[in-house]
Amino acid sequence: MHLSKMKKNIILIGLNHKTAPVEIREKYALSSYSPKEHNLLLNSKSLEEYLILSTCNRVEILAIGGAKDKILQELFSFWVNFCNGSLEELQQHIYIYQDLEAIRHLFTVAASLDSMVVGEPQILGQLKTAYRQAVKAHTAKVILNRLLHKSFSVAKRVRTETNIASSAVSISYAAVKLAQKIFGNLKHSVALLIGAGEMAELAALHLLNNGVKNILVANRTFERAKELAIKFKGKAVNYNNLIQTLTHVDIIISSTGAPYTILQAKEVKTILKKRKYRPMFFIDIAVPRDIDPDVNQLENVFLYDIDDLKEVVEENLASRKEEAKRASLIIEEEVEKFKIWLNSLDITPTIKELMSKGEQIAYKELYKTLKKLHLSPQEQKHIETLALSLVKKLYTDPIIFLKRRQQEEDTITKYIDALRKMFNLDEIELEQKIHSHKN
Repeated sequence: MHLSKMKKNIILIGLNHKTAPVEIREKYALSSYSPKEHNLLLNSKSLEEYLILSTCNRVEILAIGGAKDKILQELFSFWVNFCNGSLEELQQHIYIYQDLEAIRHLFTVAASLDSMVVGEPQILGQLKTAYRQAVKAHTAKVILNRLLHKSFSVAKRVRTETNIASSAVSISYAAVKLAQKIFGNLKHSVALLIGAGEMAELAALHLLNNGVKNILVANRTFERAKELAIKFKGKAVNYNNLIQTLTHVDIIISSTGAPYTILQAKEVKTILKKRKYRPMFFIDIAVPRDIDPDVNQLENVFLYDIDDLKEVVEENLASRKEEAKRASLIIEEEVEKFKIWLNSLDITPTIKELMSKGEQIAYKELYKTLKKLHLSPQEQKHIETLALSLVKKLYTDPIIFLKRRQQEEDTITKYIDALRKMFNLDEIELEQKIHSHKN
């Protein structure tokens, strides 16, 4: 689907976790790209605006410009040369979206419907960072500015109007959500990471993001414990002093890979007495299990192993898929609104809307005035003619200004956008913004 009146093309090219294995994503990552050093607009004849998003799961370039073929040629040339790669290899894993499809894809990404874990909020922060870089480098102008701000508001709508992010759909995230149910606010909780399993690390990261300020790390190799402690701004503890350490710990995430249980119920029972039976939450992500299952029988102790967490995740995945359908309807609605705005950047519809709005205001004020006067039909007609004549004369200069600059492709879009903002021609969106601020 293309835009009917839009002279400029919107192109998005990219690869992600669905189209490319990790080694390809690493090879063609643009994380070291710097807008100051590699500004594509400097020598480009086709690009007018662009933004680069590079994360561990996706690399995308969003561009605005002239001929589609020329834009793609420039983007592919840059990408392959920057990464010392092969055009043939890159194109095997790439997707290309144009115009409305590109807009729809961006909104879908911002709303986290295209993420590895649907509904996780990290991608929105990464997109905002990419946009700030583009603004700072002056590679985001009228259309990208509007498009990115709209993508942020779409993401907010999706999170507000659906429950897409309310349920945990990763093992580590589910663990942290369960901890919040037990302890409420986590900022006063102490967490202990035992071992160096990937999921345990990710759970610790989620704990940090949810307010935990004190994270301890125990590992058989003390140097490894210190590395992880630095990563989580925490403290390494001696593995041999594990039992004594547990006296001061509320949340335990264990993933050691040991062939036997490392914590027994009788040891935890002794610790509970010293803690005066304050709650303890054990997350056992190890296979085989690190923690004696009988621990769960103790008072004020909550133990979840990986099978328990998988059940939580599977239930939530089904719920989140339903919410994703609702979110898609919101995205379609917002794509249509953005299409209307893009088409309005053509000079003809903007002039028509300007005149129409002026006439509506004139008729509204005229009606209020004529109700107070006792005039003949002919006199009323003369006043109506006067009011409409004033509207035309008032708008004559802005319209002439636009028409004279119609051939200036670099600036006409800015002038049209500014005029639409000054005369508030996008009233529906303004009303929505006012409504959202009130809420």
